[in-house]
Amino acid sequence: MTDSSIPQTIGSCGFCRAEEVEKLQVMKAGMTNRSYSFYVQDKRYIIRIPGEGTEQLINRAQEHEVYRMVSPLGISEHVHYFDPVSGIKIASYLENAHACDSSSQDNVQKCMTALRSFHRQQLHVNHSFDLWERLDFYESLWQGVPSCYADYQEVKQVVLSLRGYIDAQPKESVLCHIDAVPDNFMFVTGKDGKEEIKLIDWEYAGMQDPHLDIAMFAVYAMYYRRQVDELIDLYFPEGCDHPTRMKIYCYIAVSGLLWSNWCEFKRHCGVEFGVYAQRQYDYAKEYSAIFLEEYRKEFGRDYG
Repeated sequence: MTDSSIPQTIGSCGFCRAEEVEKLQVMKAGMTNRSYSFYVQDKRYIIRIPGEGTEQLINRAQEHEVYRMVSPLGISEHVHYFDPVSGIKIASYLENAHACDSSSQDNVQKCMTALRSFHRQQLHVNHSFDLWERLDFYESLWQGVPSCYADYQEVKQVVLSLRGYIDAQPKESVLCHIDAVPDNFMFVTGKDGKEEIKLIDWEYAGMQDPHLDIAMFAVYAMYYRRQVDELIDLYFPEGCDHPTRMKIYCYIAVSGLLWSNWCEFKRHCGVEFGVYAQRQYDYAKEYSAIFLEEYRKEFGRDYG
């Protein structure tokens, strides 16, 4: 799809006539999609066009179900059109908004408060985000091509071994964002003039342990361990017990390998993520090691 064909695409959605589309502008390209802003009768909107290989990565019918669930809460962008087959989405543009600055403790604290408030809604949809199934699925998309990391199989086995600890920990299953990364927390001014936080882009959302969303924020922000611990403390102002903290370390390791596998598939599609891709793989190795060391300190023996 070329930029010049976007007005016709918008028109075909029945949102407006193609000739009514004005000031079409390419937005910053996301990791999964391409987005364009445009005006219709002096109101600004944004259209999302799914990117390369996205049809293999995202279940748009499930995403549509999530948007129907969260829309009445007013916590997401206002969606005007959503095609559950193609994944094309048209939403109101968030004016005078800015994404979370992951280096600002004030920003991050507000985001963690908003995230925990969302989790406490305890929403339910008919699908889950299965970490272990997705891990295997993203790898299967390589179609037998070996990983670009020489020690991949070794790292993978260590990460898979963490499942026993994760499964043994108490947890609840609620609707989670999964892609709860700094860029998806948008600070806006509400109708009453007060600051609000919108959580946008619910492509990966599904039922999961809410503590996974903390890990997802950390790996995308590319935090070091001190920052990870500070993030956990911001989500749990009352304090976080050690087993839960160790579970989140495990989630960081699994999430790192998950998104590393995702990045390897996207690389096969001709899309490179450079430092981000390498950092995700490093998280898999680093936080597996951190968990194993913490376990040794806690129990006086090796894990497993």
